Amino acid sequence: MKIRINVAPDIVVTPIIAEVILETRTLLNISQAHIDSTKGEIIADVPIDEFDKIKSALTSRGAKITIMDKPISRDEDECVECGACVSVCPVKVFTFGEDWSVNLDEGNCIQCGTCIEMCPHGALTLEQ
Repeated sequence: MKIRINVAPDIVVTPIIAEVILETRTLLNISQAHIDSTKGEIIADVPIDEFDKIKSALTSRGAKITIMDKPISRDEDECVECGACVSVCPVKVFTFGEDWSVNLDEGNCIQCGTCIEMCPHGALTLEQ
C-alpha cells in the first residue's frame, strides 16, 4: 500500500522514519522523498497488514498520513499518444504497445506527477 507521509517544519529534523522502523520492526520502501527546512514529503510502500501500526507510530510523532489509492488517470479524448509520458515516467507506468499505442499500468504509479508536467495536451491527472 502506498502512503504519503507529510512532516511539518517543527519535526522535519527529527529522524521519525528511523524511529518508526525501529519501533514497529516494519520496513518501508521509500520511492520518493522531498525534504527541506520547511517541510517533508515522503512516498512509501507499506505492507497492508502493517499499515495501522505504521500510521499510529507516525501520527504519534506529528506526521500526517495519506493513503495513495488513486493513481494517475488519462483523458482518452485528450491523449494523442505522443509518448511524452513514456519517456519521463521513472517506474514505467506508460509503455508503447506493438501498435505504438500508449499503454497505462496504474498499479505501478508512484504519483510523482512528472508525466502530468510533461503531457502537452493535459490528458493526465492525479485523483487526490
